[in-house]
Amino acid sequence: MKDIEMNTLRTLALLAMMPALLCACASSSTIVPGPVAAAPLQPPMYLERPNNGAIYQSWMASNSLFSGERRPQAIGDTLKVDISESLKATQQQGTDASRQNSLTVKGPGGGKSGSLFGAIVNADASASGSDSFKGSGTTNAANTFDAQLAVSVINVLPNGNLVVAGERNIGLNGGRNTLRFSGTLDPHDIQPGNIISSKNVVNANLETVANGDVNDASSRSWLQRVLARSMSIW
Repeated sequence: MKDIEMNTLRTLALLAMMPALLCACASSSTIVPGPVAAAPLQPPMYLERPNNGAIYQSWMASNSLFSGERRPQAIGDTLKVDISESLKATQQQGTDASRQNSLTVKGPGGGKSGSLFGAIVNADASASGSDSFKGSGTTNAANTFDAQLAVSVINVLPNGNLVVAGERNIGLNGGRNTLRFSGTLDPHDIQPGNIISSKNVVNANLETVANGDVNDASSRSWLQRVLARSMSIW
């Protein structure tokens, strides 16, 4: 008897934990994998820096000869991404098909009226049929996103391109909004002020995630989604 009660309690505890486990699995999905930040590498200590007499020195910061602005080139350097994305798409499709058939049979005559043979010989019959199909569909999509986000260099590729990523979290009244961005860029596309347009970022991933009471109230729970898929008959 005690074993049955223990198994019942374990089953109830497992059922109670299922929503939390499913919510945790659902919240972990993201299109911007980590990391979103990287610490700068520590320079080697007690390293002698020979001076070859040239203006440019490989160990110096990448400042311009005419400006003191430092361009990002190493892990941990930061820059700003000007996010300006706009997508508009329209698709229309229409189908109109129809078919009409008719059939008429005339008997040769000569049979006796009222008999079965006469009815077959003097067969006068006609048949007709028609069918039609008409369908149309329209799809419209319009997405616009404007923002600016500071990101950091998390990796430097062998060809000199920079892999950047970053996120911003904003909390308000128990809710949290997260903006994440990642991608690969060419340092030559960086504009003055260390700003780059998102249109020049390769494999750009941008997402916004909202957590809180407002987001929970405006979305269906895992149980509602399961019931909607399993109990739907159409």
